[in-house]
Amino acid sequence: MKYSVITFGCRVNQADSLGFEEEFLGAGARASTPEDSDVVVVNTCSVTASADQAARQTIRRIARVNPDVKIIVTGCYATRRPDEVAALPNVLRVVPNDDKPHLLSLVRHDLSTAERFGDGDGSCGSVIEPGVAGRTAFTLRVQTGCDEPCSYCIIPSTRGGPVSAPLENVLQEMNRVAAAGFKEIALTGVHLGSYGRDLHPQSSLIELLQALEGFGRGCPSGRPNGVLFRISSLEPMDCTPELVDLVATAETFAPHFHLPLQHASNRVLAAMRRPYRIEYFAALVERIRALMPHASIGSDIIVGFPGETDADFECLSAYLEASPLTHLHVFPYSDRPGTVAAQLPDKVHGLKVRERAGRLRAVSEGLSKRFHESQVGAVQRALTIDDGSLVVTGNYLKVRIPPGLPRNVWVDIRLTGAHPLAGELV
Repeated sequence: MKYSVITFGCRVNQADSLGFEEEFLGAGARASTPEDSDVVVVNTCSVTASADQAARQTIRRIARVNPDVKIIVTGCYATRRPDEVAALPNVLRVVPNDDKPHLLSLVRHDLSTAERFGDGDGSCGSVIEPGVAGRTAFTLRVQTGCDEPCSYCIIPSTRGGPVSAPLENVLQEMNRVAAAGFKEIALTGVHLGSYGRDLHPQSSLIELLQALEGFGRGCPSGRPNGVLFRISSLEPMDCTPELVDLVATAETFAPHFHLPLQHASNRVLAAMRRPYRIEYFAALVERIRALMPHASIGSDIIVGFPGETDADFECLSAYLEASPLTHLHVFPYSDRPGTVAAQLPDKVHGLKVRERAGRLRAVSEGLSKRFHESQVGAVQRALTIDDGSLVVTGNYLKVRIPPGLPRNVWVDIRLTGAHPLAGELV
C-alpha cells in the first residue's frame, strides 16, 4: 500500500506527522506522492481561518486528481469541526487530536483487504532515519496541550490541557533517535514552557534541558559532532534567565529562540490576555542579544486584533523596526468561534488589517536582511540538508554551499554572501 502525509501548521503537528511516517513504514507501507497514494493523511491546523481554508482546498485537490484515494484527516481543524471535515470529498475518517496515537490501527480497520499494509505492526523503530519525509532534523514532541487563557486562541479546546512526557521517556526516545543517525533534534510542545508541571513529582523545562545538555555531551562522538538540540516556540514568560544562560553557555543548544510577542501595545496585550508587558519582552530579547550576538530571535505577531487603533499599530511597528528580532511570522487576526476575542467589539476592517499586515511583513524583510548582512564573514557550525549543497546553521540560517557533501554532515562554514545566503567550507 502507498501512503502520503501532508502537514499544516506548527512543529507539534510536524512531530506527530513524523510519527505517522514511522508507523506506516514500519507496517510495510511505501511512501509516495498524494497523487499516487492509496491513503493520504492530512494533518490540519486551525490557528486561523486561512489555515482551515488551506486544508479544505488541499483535500479537494487531492480528491480531484486522485479519485480513488482514501483521505484520513486529523489535527486541530479536524478536532474543531469534525462534521465539516467529514463532508469533504474522499474523507474516510476524521481522527481528533486525542486519537492521533491510534491513527494507524484506525486506518487498518477502515481499509479493504487489498489496500491493507504489509506484515509490519508499525512498532519497528529502525525505519526512521535522516531523510524520511524529507527531514534531516528530528522534531520531538515532549509536551502537548495548553491551559493559557489567551483570548484569541482556540488551541486549548483542540489540544486539551497540558500533558508532559516523563523525562525518562524523553531520554529513551533521544537515545533511539540519536542511534538512528539524527544529529539535530528540535524540541516542541503546544506550550513547551509548561513542561513538567503536570508530572508527579513535578519537573520543569529547565530540568529537561539540563538533562539533555548532559545527553548531548555524553554522545559517543561528542559535541559538536554529536546531537544539537533546537528549542522551538517558547512563550516569553517561560524564557527564564536560567534558560537563557544555559543556551548561551552550552554547545548542546542552538542559539535560536522563537518568542511569540503578538503585540507591543500593553493595552492590546491585556485584551489578548497575554501575561507580560512589552517592557518585559524588550528586556528579554535585549539580554539574549547581549549574551548571544549571533542568535536568531524570531517572533509571532497578530495584527488587526479587535480594538487595535492606529496608535496601537504604530506602537507595534515602531518597536519591531528598532528591535533586535531577526524575523517575524505575521498573522492577520481572524475570529475563532468559541474564543473570547470573537465576541469583542470594534473589529478592525479587513482592508486595514491586510494593509497593516503588509507593512509588518516589510518590517520582517528588513529585520532578516539586517541580520543576514551582519553574519557575513562569520564562521558557523552547520548541518547539511537536502542534497548536501544546503546547510542550516545553529542560528537558523539556510545557506547554500558548494556541492559534494551528503545530507546530515556537520561542517564549519563562513558566510560569504547575504542576498542570497551563501557560504564556503572552512
